[in-house]
Amino acid sequence: MRLKRARITNFRSVEDTGEFELDRSTCLVGKNEAGKTAILQALAGLNPHPSTPMTFEKERDYPRRFLADYAERHGDDEAVVVTTVWELDEEQKAKIIELFGEDCLSSDETTISKSYGMDGTSVVVPIDEQRAVANLLSQERLNAAEASAIGQPATAHRLRKVIAAIETPTDKQQRIVTRLDELKGKSIVGAVAAIIRAKLPKFMYFSHYDRMEGQIQLATFSQRLAGQNGNPVMPGERVFVDFLEYAGTSLDEINAATTYEGLNAQCESASNRITEQLLEYWTQNPFLEIDVRVTKGEPNDPAPFNNGIVARARVRNNLHKVTVPFSERSAGFIWFFSFLVKFAQVRKSCSNLFLLLDEPGLTLHGKAQADLLRYFDEKLAPHHQVVFSTHSPFMVPSDDLQSVRTVEDRLVTTKQGRTASEGTKVSGESLAKDPDTLFPLQGALGYDITQTLFIGKNTLLVEGPSDILYLQVLSSELERRGRTKLDLRWTLCPAGGIDKIRSFVGLFSSQNLHVAAMTDFAKGDGNKLKNLEQSGLLENGRLKTFASTLGVEEADVEDIFAPATYAAILKSAFDLKKAEIPTADSLLAADDKTSRLVKKAEAYFRVLSPDTAEFDHFTPSMWLLRNPNMLEAEDAATSETLDRAEKVITAINEMLPDG
Repeated sequence: MRLKRARITNFRSVEDTGEFELDRSTCLVGKNEAGKTAILQALAGLNPHPSTPMTFEKERDYPRRFLADYAERHGDDEAVVVTTVWELDEEQKAKIIELFGEDCLSSDETTISKSYGMDGTSVVVPIDEQRAVANLLSQERLNAAEASAIGQPATAHRLRKVIAAIETPTDKQQRIVTRLDELKGKSIVGAVAAIIRAKLPKFMYFSHYDRMEGQIQLATFSQRLAGQNGNPVMPGERVFVDFLEYAGTSLDEINAATTYEGLNAQCESASNRITEQLLEYWTQNPFLEIDVRVTKGEPNDPAPFNNGIVARARVRNNLHKVTVPFSERSAGFIWFFSFLVKFAQVRKSCSNLFLLLDEPGLTLHGKAQADLLRYFDEKLAPHHQVVFSTHSPFMVPSDDLQSVRTVEDRLVTTKQGRTASEGTKVSGESLAKDPDTLFPLQGALGYDITQTLFIGKNTLLVEGPSDILYLQVLSSELERRGRTKLDLRWTLCPAGGIDKIRSFVGLFSSQNLHVAAMTDFAKGDGNKLKNLEQSGLLENGRLKTFASTLGVEEADVEDIFAPATYAAILKSAFDLKKAEIPTADSLLAADDKTSRLVKKAEAYFRVLSPDTAEFDHFTPSMWLLRNPNMLEAEDAATSETLDRAEKVITAINEMLPDG
């Protein structure tokens, strides 16, 4: 079963997030206190894993400012906290069809929700019960008299009542009741709900506070675990025990060792196995090893490690030839290691997991956060759905922005001029109103671009990020149609226009890179272009403009698009009111002093109502990136757009060096 959509309501800072989609791996981006943790914990409460229990308590979790009005707001019902929409898997559908017939399913989706005061979950069963009843009856091959006595009941409950009213039911009629009794819940709806619940994953919530202890006292641990002696076992100590099992040994095996060599063999085996697992996804320092030791407590060690047998984890740095206690490593290293261990152990007992990670890798260096993202992509997402929250640019998957959801505490101004909160909102569009919410997305894209500047052997300078997005999307569609695509050897970099190309080329001069430029051109840029060409910074033929390539006086990247296509992009990107939706004609007529499509769009937006979103160059390109299928249309405007795109991309590819 795969979770497709979710909606959180009536929980802490959340009044109503609105329904939002979830991918195989989904990133929640938002600033501190936006409500990301509330969303993850609400999801966790749907079907929590025992290792990370989560319950909904009305007095603690219901939005406090409305708690006094709970009865008035919800009447006799309890408030719903989480509503989820799942896609049934093939095994579930096959089981349902086997029981109730080929045509009994009304949908491939089911809705599962949970409210305050509810132990389990509420399942909306996607079954046509009347059709299922009819199929059940047909399977018994009733004769005309038997079928006539039963009729066509719409529900299993009604079917029971009809048969119960028959004075002397036949064997076949009685067998129908027996078959109903054998179903889970003794009903069709109950049986289907049971099939659905059986595949509902357990939700494991893991926060950045869950960290492993570096040592435990063996003599008293079992008693403490049973609650018989000493202080309660702390979560970090439980992770240490998980760590030993993950490494291939256990407390029992260590305690059972009767010789030094036997004990040493267990510890060395554990050390080697865990080191190999760790270094696959920890590239920050390849010289580290995990060292598991069992020693006696020394009198001057802090209690309770000053007597008895103590199991310890240490980290050896082979470069500096030194070992240090696990607890003295960086907070980021401890978190990363602890998560690997905890997840591996939970997965042993429950493979059907849904992972909720709250600010993972918060204390990791930026490159280590990239390692963590790689771990999510390679080890987690192929087997489990993952939702993680972040406000770090390095944890935003810049190569998969479609999986990002923005989270913000939405503020509004009341009629009285006061600022009020609408509560936490989640959006599938990367266009939050709050600039602080957008910062991680902007930072991620900027960092990704910056990194490519110095590793791309062939760098193409363009005006800005929107040029990059437009060219990539257009190239993908051309490739899909078997036409000329952007050569993969190009690394695209935003330079900011003709004025800044000189500085960028100077920056690259010591990098031994091949640099070319495809730039916008307006009538006033003639001297700038001429001076740049005469400077000799770019090789002959390595500087082109959209205008010269498209055969017009002036042009930007937006002029690749047919006016009708660009108008359609603007309509959807800015969610315009019906009366404000542009057409090709209205867009072209917006400013008759220029032929540049983007300038016409600016003029068009200037005369719209004040509450309309302000026009910017980037928003339409981001929308197209998220909705590339609009270019799959088979109409004249799309054909014109792709012809122009192919002309531009062909000109760009011609600027690559031979070979």
